[in-house]
Amino acid sequence: MAQKRASISDIAKELNLAVSTVSRALSGHSRISEATRQRVWKLAEQLNYQPNHLAAALRKGRSSTLGVIVPHIDGHFFSQVMKGAEVLANRAGFNVLLCQSNEDYEQEQKNVDTMINAQVDGIMMSVARTTHDFRHFDKITKRDIPLVFFDRIPDGFEMNAVELDDFQGGYQSTKHLLEQGCRRIAHFGGPQHLHIYINRFGGYRQALLEYGLPVEDELVIFSEMWQEDGDVGMKQLLALPQPPDAVFSASDFTIVGAMLVLKQRKLRIPEDVALAGFSNESFTSLTEPNLTSVDQCCEEMGQAAMRLLLEMVQDRNHDRPPRKIVIQPKLMTRASSQPGRR
Repeated sequence: MAQKRASISDIAKELNLAVSTVSRALSGHSRISEATRQRVWKLAEQLNYQPNHLAAALRKGRSSTLGVIVPHIDGHFFSQVMKGAEVLANRAGFNVLLCQSNEDYEQEQKNVDTMINAQVDGIMMSVARTTHDFRHFDKITKRDIPLVFFDRIPDGFEMNAVELDDFQGGYQSTKHLLEQGCRRIAHFGGPQHLHIYINRFGGYRQALLEYGLPVEDELVIFSEMWQEDGDVGMKQLLALPQPPDAVFSASDFTIVGAMLVLKQRKLRIPEDVALAGFSNESFTSLTEPNLTSVDQCCEEMGQAAMRLLLEMVQDRNHDRPPRKIVIQPKLMTRASSQPGRR
């Protein structure tokens, strides 16, 4: 049978000491003698005592833990955001509690409840693709827990946020394809209730308009941005009487699906169809040909979001207006969009 978890009261009873004395001994309080500290720690080790950090947080009103909620951690973007954020949090003396929504609205709601129940001192998060109702965020603000959104940000709210200039990223990618001589450029777009995909589509549209080209409905395909969506979308585009000569996708995962279809059809990349994605996932430099993509400056975004959250946690200035930090993207041009570059 599992051994019952020992408490401070158990140690105090065994050593005939006050609970407060044991608590101070475990925390290394200078008013407790070395001999008493040694007795307490020896028994604590024998009883396999583990401090109850949640109980301590409830007593202190502070947990020294910050929560991060992300849609998933299996890609390059969110893992690198976490890398940048966690370094700053640890330097400031905070632990990080990570939850994944797995792009599921109901799971995201549970993640929020988990963070609140864990008494975190602040939360930074990026919303799931399936999140349309944002009322569960009210639970956070009503409890006066500092909240910073990053990357995917709810529309219509005044909030502290860090975002990429997604419009500029979409514009740069499409303009790059136009500069390569492409004139019939398709777009794989994401869910249009999320501002990142709205803005990436907006940048695509702006670049076409500047070149005097129309935005053709048959060349724009919206989806959930999975690899299989790129497969289905590319087959749909190739079935057109006049297929595209390029595709700009709002996700690298979707453009990989398109790339596989083109290879199956024995079409050349980029000579027959040029490709450009978004996010600069680690696999973009491993495909053949290498994929052109927009770098989202992941670590920089994670650091900026965590820095903003730490400022809110540490100064608790309720009168300060919400801040929005915008990071500029970097277009990484590779062989998938440039004829002759291999």
